[in-house]
Amino acid sequence: MMTGIRLSVLDLVPRIGEVSYETALQEAVVLASSAEQWGYSRYWAAEHHDLENLSCASPELLLAHIGAKTDRIRLGTGALLLPHYSPLKVAESFRLLAALYPGRIDLGIGRAPGGSAHASMALSGNFLQNVADMPKKMRALIKLLEDRYVYDEQLVQARPFPQIQPDLWMLGTNSKSAGFAAEYGTGYVFGQFMSERDGAEVLKTYRESFHPSALLDKPRLMVAIGVICAETEQEAEHLLRAAKLPGQPERNGPGEQEVRGEPQNRLIYGTPEQVRKRLALIADAYECDEFLVFTPVQDYQKRLDSYRMLASCCLGDHI
Repeated sequence: MMTGIRLSVLDLVPRIGEVSYETALQEAVVLASSAEQWGYSRYWAAEHHDLENLSCASPELLLAHIGAKTDRIRLGTGALLLPHYSPLKVAESFRLLAALYPGRIDLGIGRAPGGSAHASMALSGNFLQNVADMPKKMRALIKLLEDRYVYDEQLVQARPFPQIQPDLWMLGTNSKSAGFAAEYGTGYVFGQFMSERDGAEVLKTYRESFHPSALLDKPRLMVAIGVICAETEQEAEHLLRAAKLPGQPERNGPGEQEVRGEPQNRLIYGTPEQVRKRLALIADAYECDEFLVFTPVQDYQKRLDSYRMLASCCLGDHI
């Protein structure tokens, strides 16, 4: 068991094989409910648009449903793609979730389009201009969450007012996103499973540049990483060969290799004990205490088994 390390779930809500989208969404509920039972800290759903075999275009709607099916696990977005949206609408939606599920809501923000160029234009027009407006949108969102947003010299507030605000995070894969999170005083999630950057270097940028805010008084970080666990190394390798990975990342085998600066840390696989040792090394090198685990196994039951085995090895008191 890894003392002091927390694990959370990142779900792209895949439609695996020929199942219906309804079944894919039901599997998301099963994963979130199981993760809660096994001791995972969070369940985060990703946002994608018009991408084949990904089922979640509106993670906030899915989280509202999952919140009613669970009791304790924190629920969030990994990520909600702010360039597409009005900061006021985002703040209202997540304050509503926070009022429905007090102390359980995370708002993870990203800058990616989440789909093809045409899907992005259909959703929100000129995406490049929207990305250029991202700093302005982030400032507006933060002011809305702090109840100090002014439009045309008039105070505008995001209602309802939950007793416990949603926690605000930024997600990214490089030092630029880390700098944004540090500048705005938000939590930061480094997407190692989609990045070839040295995670230790990126997270150092975040820590050293962090400015305390009304939302967060000190740096808070997670590392999103790909993990495949199986009963045997051979079975893990078999699952890896069939895995579908964003950006075709390098695949790093089991064992205790040096981790600092390795882009191969994007995905680790093996038996639960092999994976536990790798995660412990990465946690030490990156100085992080929570992993957001993405498991790209192309079988719902085996994906669930991977999360269960990882929890049993690393969070054993909960199983």
